[in-house]
Amino acid sequence: MASASPETGRVKIRCLSFASTLLALSCTAGALAAAEAAPAAASSDWRDQVIYFVMIDRFDDGDPSNNDQGAGEYDPASAAHFSGGDLAGVRRRLDYIQGLGATAVWITPPVANQWWDGKVGYGGYHGYWASDFKSVDAHFGTLAEYRALADALHAREMKLVQDIVVNHTGNFFGYDHTRDPADPATGYWANTVSRPMAAPTQSPFSLNDPRRAADRAAGIYHWTPPIADFTRREQELGHALADLDDLDTENPQVRRALRDSYGHWIREVGVDAFRVDTAFHVPADYFRDFLHADDAAAPGVLAVARAAGNPDFHVFGEGFGVDKPYADTLARKIDGYLRDAQGPILPGMINFPLYGGFGDVFARGRPTAELAHRIRSTMAIHADPHRMPTFVDNHDVERFLAGGSEAGLRQALLAMMTLPGIPVIYYGTEQGFRGQRTAMFAGGYGSGGRDHFDHGAPLYRFLADVTALRRAQPLLSRGAPTVLRDSAAGAGVLAWRTDHEGQSALVVFNTDDQPRLLDNLDTGLAPGTTLSLLHAIAGPAPPAQLDAEGRLTVVLPPRAGLVWLAGDVDAVAVATPHAGAITLDPLPGTPRRGALVLSGQASGVRGFQLLVDGAIGSAQRVRPGPDGRWGATLDTARWVDPSVRHRVVAWAPGTGVVSQGRHFTVDPLWRLAGRVSDAAGDDTGRSGRYVYPASAGWRQHRPGDLRALQAEVSGGSLRLTMQMASVVADWNPPNGFDHVNFTVFLTLPGRDGGARVMPLQQASLPGDQRWHYRWRLGGWTSAGFSAEGATATLEGSGVIPAPQVAVDRERHTITVTLPAESMAFPEDLTGARVHVTTWDYDGAYRALQPEPGGHQFGGGATTDPKVLDEATLVIEPAH
Repeated sequence: MASASPETGRVKIRCLSFASTLLALSCTAGALAAAEAAPAAASSDWRDQVIYFVMIDRFDDGDPSNNDQGAGEYDPASAAHFSGGDLAGVRRRLDYIQGLGATAVWITPPVANQWWDGKVGYGGYHGYWASDFKSVDAHFGTLAEYRALADALHAREMKLVQDIVVNHTGNFFGYDHTRDPADPATGYWANTVSRPMAAPTQSPFSLNDPRRAADRAAGIYHWTPPIADFTRREQELGHALADLDDLDTENPQVRRALRDSYGHWIREVGVDAFRVDTAFHVPADYFRDFLHADDAAAPGVLAVARAAGNPDFHVFGEGFGVDKPYADTLARKIDGYLRDAQGPILPGMINFPLYGGFGDVFARGRPTAELAHRIRSTMAIHADPHRMPTFVDNHDVERFLAGGSEAGLRQALLAMMTLPGIPVIYYGTEQGFRGQRTAMFAGGYGSGGRDHFDHGAPLYRFLADVTALRRAQPLLSRGAPTVLRDSAAGAGVLAWRTDHEGQSALVVFNTDDQPRLLDNLDTGLAPGTTLSLLHAIAGPAPPAQLDAEGRLTVVLPPRAGLVWLAGDVDAVAVATPHAGAITLDPLPGTPRRGALVLSGQASGVRGFQLLVDGAIGSAQRVRPGPDGRWGATLDTARWVDPSVRHRVVAWAPGTGVVSQGRHFTVDPLWRLAGRVSDAAGDDTGRSGRYVYPASAGWRQHRPGDLRALQAEVSGGSLRLTMQMASVVADWNPPNGFDHVNFTVFLTLPGRDGGARVMPLQQASLPGDQRWHYRWRLGGWTSAGFSAEGATATLEGSGVIPAPQVAVDRERHTITVTLPAESMAFPEDLTGARVHVTTWDYDGAYRALQPEPGGHQFGGGATTDPKVLDEATLVIEPAH
């Protein structure tokens, strides 16, 4: 395949070898096609860009003299403090970034920030707590150094994206319970433990004390407490997000000051694009003013960019959140910031729902139909998805590798590079980072004392290849995908065809850790169309050939990711119909419980295999009778989702003979297998001294207080229901609950091995218990692991699929279904031991310290067990 050389711009050809090459498959032809399509010069079109996203403080330290500003804010041993990265560090690593194939660099806000907030015990190293929107923070350098970074990027024909905030400043004030909406001075408190300033230093944002008549009259802020209910739009728009002082963006003075502040960076530095943080927290119509205001003193930022000679200036917003499977609520909300009945609003929005699909399918083994839906909805809902940035992880969410495998990450990155949108690579992804905000440089937080700028790292090389593939093929950056095959049953096949200006490509994945059969894929291409391999994640690539009807049948290796370019029609290459044939008799339309009886007719084959959902590893062998009739029985106990339509086919390996598919559904039988009660109010840790964090939403609800644990089994699958003191969903999580994370440990009877250590929780299981499987379940994400490789700091080996989660807030229950597949299909769970703990998780298990913080648990040493409440249950035999 083709990859661009950063030194010369030329394209190097590197073909993957494989055992058999057919007329319809030519690696050489595909690589040459990529080479011929490579752009001669850098494109200014944002659809052609690949963005590398840098958190300034955690990327590289180019000037150690600016690290410690003397306010107690610098401590590279702490995740909450500044680490020392700066603009000079970004500039000196541009060779590294460009070597990946990135064409733009997005940096977190470089503006002057609140350095330390003693109220929450956290620092503003990330850049989103502004004190002055027009000054460079002293930790990051100077205006001259910012200009030098922009100049260096532009000299390479690369672009600079600046992260900006229009919704809030830092946390300089708040309200207590006596707040009176009619009098903003009542209940107001000033943050006296803010460092290095007590209020923003830039006018008019410095007018932040309603006890002063002039500040109250200016109305720069909304004078509101933190958001308590994210489902209420008035709170989302007008209350403080995470205690950050909420600006009144309807106020003309605020609007002008923000336009002036951000126009400054376009004029003075030459910024090429803005990413707008927390866009959902300001009205969508605000952005018409921000972009297009006709104000000579402070014009809209697009007018400033045009005047600066940049007519291609891009602005994209962040609308945080992901949709539930097959839902489009967030996607439509995002589209409401792109356009409304009056016309266009923002040129782009980050495609958060697509991120959710990438993680669920490639990291957590969820049904590929979920990502297929997301692809279809992206194309149906958004008018211009090609200018919407896409990503697989970033600074606000868990790293992909925190719960997913490297094989899954490669698939997610290839999918991102072959779908509409502007791909965004979060720093450290190319080095296999698992920590959310780990530093790249030796002196920074979590770096392990060494630099991580390794051009030879396997993921770095992989990303360089797939970015080169995308940049060499406008079909991939401009094309429209049509989903051809997906699976609602779980991990497996996902295939789409991408079309653009008369060209087509096939993109095919197998998200399972076992081989899968892709059968009878109607490609929509003409019979005899040649397929040239552009990319295979891991060779050798399987042979591929379209049949006489333009269909493709191919065995996909585990975790395969393949891109074929459709070529000319070659009549000689049209496959000859096979002499053999297999048919399946129609199946009853009612859901099946227990045995499923199959029958049919076969000719020209001595035997074949029955495959459900393409799974070759669990295929059942069948030999037809002398008259060609055959019959077989399938046990349906391994499937437990009654909503899923499973697909069964008959396949004769080596002959090319495969039947048409038949569908069936199941009706699983769940039996109660145990229930234990847990004392109320014992959510105080093993020592009995732990207390909840101080911020709202914790102590009054006691979200970690486990009251009962119930288990049900169906075959080898397990369903657990946790009865809680309350179920909180203040932060609008997709799984329906927050402020608590469950860690489930399963010990299988009669199985050796296992681990006692509870990874990342600074604890071990009670007594002599050992676990074989473990799941981390939260409102935002979940992940499963086997005990293989588990240590105090490593979670073990990932397992899929992830659990299904259901929440009943009225009954205070959270139910998780653990599929038998994630436990290697145990025959019987009788005697298995289940141990459940509660804590909370936000990229890591939340901190524990002697005194509670805003979002830190208190009452223990920093090294004490991170266990709030716990319960154990043993699976009982059937009665």
